Amino acid sequence: MKKQKVLIQGIEGSNHHLAALAYFHPENIVPLPCASFRVLFHRLENAEADFAVVAMENTLVGSLLANYTLLRQSGMKILGEYKMRISHHLMALPGQQLTQIEEVHSHPMALAQCEEYFCNKHQIKLVESDDTAISARIIQHQKIVGRAAIASELSAQLFGLEILAHNIETNSHNFTRFLVIGKTNLPWASKPRANKASLVFTLAHQSGSLAAILSMLSFYQLNLTKIQSLPVVGKEWEYLFYVDCTFDDMSHYKAALHAIMPLCFELNILGEYLTHEAVNEYKMNEITKITNLS
Repeated sequence: MKKQKVLIQGIEGSNHHLAALAYFHPENIVPLPCASFRVLFHRLENAEADFAVVAMENTLVGSLLANYTLLRQSGMKILGEYKMRISHHLMALPGQQLTQIEEVHSHPMALAQCEEYFCNKHQIKLVESDDTAISARIIQHQKIVGRAAIASELSAQLFGLEILAHNIETNSHNFTRFLVIGKTNLPWASKPRANKASLVFTLAHQSGSLAAILSMLSFYQLNLTKIQSLPVVGKEWEYLFYVDCTFDDMSHYKAALHAIMPLCFELNILGEYLTHEAVNEYKMNEITKITNLS
């Protein structure tokens, strides 16, 4: 199988890298690090890669609103999703003890999610950085004694660091939903039928317009899993509505689209794809087929 080039935000060892490995399988991808989400979308639009993995929401901090705008403006399609539990680990150069650590560097979000762990460790200064994995790499490259990083277990493996403490996040129910985006179809052995869609639309600024849309989705037995509104830049009090919905019957979904279209100023389909759970089931079925053939 041809290796797929997959753009990730951050470097190897980042959570985006972990999500890409889990979704595509490690042997099937070449990860391409990006300094920012804007750079990632720009490179994908320029066809520098087949796919990209993009964080869209987190159970603790909510939606990454800027990524909704980047996705809509890019014209790329959502091809899949992956939900991953985020675990944070404290790591430093081998041979050090926690009492020797003076500074801990990591992304601001990671520091915030682990703040409680450091409450009674007054000798340690928390320092914000651009990325979790980059914080780990700097320690390894510069051989910095007395500094630790909060990053993934993969980062510790890649950069030869020793984990001083596992799973130091305050809340264990910390999940991020990543989207797999691109122009072409995913490299599945056979093309499974979608059971989820992401839509974006604008409505007339009048009473009941959104309620009418939601009623139609309900009537056609679509399950609304998310709704997010963002203001339309340059148009006061007008909003874009981003909606995720799941369905068991493709014909019901198509009928719902036909019904809501006249109610929208503009309606775009950002993607029709398999849910995280359906992807796992599909992969297991493919593995079973291959095993039976062999």
